Amino acid sequence: MKPCTQAANAASCNCTYPCGRRGLCCECLAYHRVAGELPACYFSKAAERTYDRSIENYIRDRSRA
Repeated sequence: MKPCTQAANAASCNCTYPCGRRGLCCECLAYHRVAGELPACYFSKAAERTYDRSIENYIRDRSRA
């Protein structure tokens, strides 16, 4: 497995929610997967700011793109 590049990941992370997983993509994905959600990087800037990480919101967001 490739080592985590937290600093590089954090630099391109579009999440505006303050949490301890910033840049730790594997932890972020696991956290949201358990909750039945997707992480911020899947959403447009406008949709990300709603903090609605639901799959339904992702589909709405993508259909507007």
